[in-house]
Amino acid sequence: MSTTEARRARRTRAFASLSLAMTRGLLRDRAAVFFTLLFPLMFLLLFGALFKDDSSEPAHLVQVGDVKMLDSLPEGERAGLREVLEITKTDGSRAARDEALEKLRKGDTDAVVHQGDGPGALVLRFSAADQVRSATIRGVLDSVVQHANQRATGQPPAYRLTAGQVEDESTKPIQFLTPGLLGWAVAMSGVFGSAFNLVSWRRKRLLRRLWLAPVGAGSVIGARVGVTLATAMVQTALFLGVAVTPYYGLRLSGSWWLCVPLVLCGTLAFLSIGLLVGSFAKTEESANGLSQIVILPMAFLSGSFFPLEAAPQWVRTVSEFLPLKHLATAMQDVLSRGEGWGAALPVMGGLLAFAAVMTLIASRLFRWDAA
Repeated sequence: MSTTEARRARRTRAFASLSLAMTRGLLRDRAAVFFTLLFPLMFLLLFGALFKDDSSEPAHLVQVGDVKMLDSLPEGERAGLREVLEITKTDGSRAARDEALEKLRKGDTDAVVHQGDGPGALVLRFSAADQVRSATIRGVLDSVVQHANQRATGQPPAYRLTAGQVEDESTKPIQFLTPGLLGWAVAMSGVFGSAFNLVSWRRKRLLRRLWLAPVGAGSVIGARVGVTLATAMVQTALFLGVAVTPYYGLRLSGSWWLCVPLVLCGTLAFLSIGLLVGSFAKTEESANGLSQIVILPMAFLSGSFFPLEAAPQWVRTVSEFLPLKHLATAMQDVLSRGEGWGAALPVMGGLLAFAAVMTLIASRLFRWDAA
């Protein structure tokens, strides 16, 4: 056997031994297994169950006494109205109206309607405390009034608007929750695992022993990378396996498998952050603290838990510079929106470039022994 082949064989044995040692260490640490695999999955189970039914509850409207326009609605319109408004009718006495208005002030109902002066007058009272509900009720009743006016005049409307959501009607919140939470799980595993292991091995003088042994830094980092990538694949399998069950109902698009290379590239990006943290952190506690400072704000600013459409402009601007935001968006594209390589490749390239830069910085700061 030549010298080159002997060196290659030693590197292979070192890589395999280190990978096996890291895997065994992970499996023996029950807390690490819980926070790496089960803890992120719990968020999917919880949020998926909470938002399983994305239909909001009908707004509650109190009708005081007889209201000619509402009482004369055709049955078809009345059935449609019941889908968005739950109408409770009371008698038309002054006491009943005062009681309904008092409930409105206390937030026990969303709006009160009663007959005004004249057969065509309708009086709607609402609270500014819940502007979304108030706007919904006003919009619904405006539509009802317009239809009633059209029936009274006998003239068809000159213009008609047909509206619908851009996604398939069967789209559920799980389609958006799964990519974001999976991205967060991959980020947390990559940063925490690599940072904690490097600091722990350095403090226990294991890195020093590896330094003195015929093992290069490439083998140590390569083993960490291999174990982290394997863990990310397990996370992906768990998340998708749970999300596609009939209870949660995740519907995968044709190019869903592109989430695998995206997860691998994202894992490398976040693992590089963990290597950087582990290169200069001196204790396990500081490594965990720094990892928390990196991951938690990034998760919220990237929209992993909640969409950013209603967020301030500065939040959306900051999110564009965060790798987790692009990873979650790309995985949502390939898992739920039917996108293909066109959505995945630019993000994969960006994540790999980010990983290369961060790894280069980490290599400059890497220390085999505690200072």
